[in-house]
Amino acid sequence: QVQLVESGGGLVQPGGSLRLSCAASGSIFRINVMAWYRQAPGKERELVAQITTDGRAYADSVKGRFTISRDNAKNTLYLQMNSLKPEDTSVYYCYVFYLGRNYWGQGTQVTVSS
Repeated sequence: QVQLVESGGGLVQPGGSLRLSCAASGSIFRINVMAWYRQAPGKERELVAQITTDGRAYADSVKGRFTISRDNAKNTLYLQMNSLKPEDTSVYYCYVFYLGRNYWGQGTQVTVSS
């Protein structure tokens, strides 16, 4: 069983930065697939960034602006978001695939607006 708690969302102006954190309840060093998704009102949930043992992958819309990372010692997943745009406004969810099961955090709101 894995419990995920996101933090770090908020209101930021266009061009600003935020760092999201996702704290896992247990040790994550055995978890191979960790990711961030987002969902805007009226839209489907979409993959933003993923980190696995094979490397990192990003949605085209965030390449060069967002960076996903993990700290196994702190059991935490991060998403550094730079050069934020209004279209990045969404609820961001942490995701883990572990031992054949999907786990989701509760979500954190990111609003990019002047």
